Amino acid sequence: MPSSTGPSIDTITEGGRVTQVGEGQEAEESAPPVMTFGAPTAGEILAERYELVEHINNDSAGRLVWRGVDVVLRRPVAVVLRYPGGDSATEMLQAAVAASRVIHPNLVGVYDAIDEDDRAYVVREWVDGQSLREQVAAEGPLDPARATAVGNAVASALAAVHATGMVHGNVHPGTAMISDEGRVVLADARTDGADSQENDVRAVGGILYFALTGHWPHHEAPLHGATAGHGRAAIPDAVRDGSGAIAAPRQVRAGVPAYLDDLTMDLLDPEIAPPSSDVLAAELARLDIPADDHFLESAGTLRFTAEPEDDRSPLAAAGGRKVAIGIAGLLAVALVGLLIGISIFGGDDKDPARKPVAQPSPTAPAVEDTTPAAAAVRKLDITDVKIIDPDSRVRDELDDADKVTDGSLDEGWDTQSYNSAKFGNFKKGMGVWIDLGAPHTVKSVQAVVSAGGATAQLFAGQGNFPHTSSGDKQLVKNYQPVGDALEQYDGTTMTFSNGFNADQKYRYLMLWITELPQKEDGSGKYKIGVQEITVQGS
Repeated sequence: MPSSTGPSIDTITEGGRVTQVGEGQEAEESAPPVMTFGAPTAGEILAERYELVEHINNDSAGRLVWRGVDVVLRRPVAVVLRYPGGDSATEMLQAAVAASRVIHPNLVGVYDAIDEDDRAYVVREWVDGQSLREQVAAEGPLDPARATAVGNAVASALAAVHATGMVHGNVHPGTAMISDEGRVVLADARTDGADSQENDVRAVGGILYFALTGHWPHHEAPLHGATAGHGRAAIPDAVRDGSGAIAAPRQVRAGVPAYLDDLTMDLLDPEIAPPSSDVLAAELARLDIPADDHFLESAGTLRFTAEPEDDRSPLAAAGGRKVAIGIAGLLAVALVGLLIGISIFGGDDKDPARKPVAQPSPTAPAVEDTTPAAAAVRKLDITDVKIIDPDSRVRDELDDADKVTDGSLDEGWDTQSYNSAKFGNFKKGMGVWIDLGAPHTVKSVQAVVSAGGATAQLFAGQGNFPHTSSGDKQLVKNYQPVGDALEQYDGTTMTFSNGFNADQKYRYLMLWITELPQKEDGSGKYKIGVQEITVQGS
């Protein structure tokens, strides 16, 4: 039976699983007692649907957290029980109902909320992984790029919540969770009105600070309604000076970029008005690309604005940092082009590798034929492949790209299932990008897919871009179509051959899918798989 003061998830979680409620919270002395008589047991089925499998922990509010399974849909769930139900469970049930109305990839899904008077329970999505608190405690602070991605996910989740007029009210390293696949989700919203949307946004500064340093920047505990000193044994307080001011992340840890340091400290500064959550999410999405300090120009303290100007980022429009990304790349391309030009047009005739054309002699009037033989067409090697997904911040469809070029038709890369052919109207398309390793003359590209009825087009470009949402957007913007889009093709084989320039060499190609075929299982969903891509050329 569970004890009256359940241990924290840090001591009871098995296999890195996340409990989805009160992550990292320790039971306080003032917490309501957990029911021991008549408590649920493994194998019990609630509401004739939810089977309890394993008791995970008890949170600081005295709720019992169980891992379960929905026996109807056969999916794992988290079941959070409170004894008794009725009035004492009103806040928990109201929070669950409110959360169920907001569907977002960075929010834990809420499936059901039931009050049986003697007990109440909420059924939620089960996520395998760890809370941010647990991950940092186990592995140390995150690198700046990963910390930025986590902050972006949390801000995006808050933007979805705030768009409905609601407040999350419980953002801290225990409710920011990271799945084993890298998905970041926010859990355990509250509805007691004790917080504001502005405080939600400032809490993202706390998330960034903790992710970058492993320290918590606030005097109070990072738990809603907890007093300082409770439930924070695994989170050291921030380093402070004599006046109590916290040290900036760059003062605590080397390698934190200046722009991320300034953004974090501004979010934590009570004298600087924070941006709205959607503006902050957009800025963190813009920064969610590999960057070094030498690409960034310091331009004073970063400030916020909710009114973007021109084409600059929402935060940079207010006089913040100017990102010089791309200049070095353009200069590098220009330099390579110059060197190639020198090699081709400015070569030395004395180079032994260059053979002069044979001259006619009195005894050999025929001129030697120096025309090179046409290179044989063959299957070209593909040295790298990745999935291009510019319209998704979750980026959870990037796995298995390597199976597209493994020489086997048994396995490949699949999209998720969507409600319409146009990716549920969430995306303009998705692509499979390939690198041939060096420029080649290309004759044709063939893609074997899982079904007919898709629409796709081949693109080519001159550069590789960072594998992020921002980098994928740049890639799609800069690549050009090769030939026409394919709306009809032979069975499950797409063949692109009519758009290649015989005088041009290609290294980077992308199969861009814009419409999906309907699945044949009667579900009404749309999906496609790419089993294999081959390139013919010389």
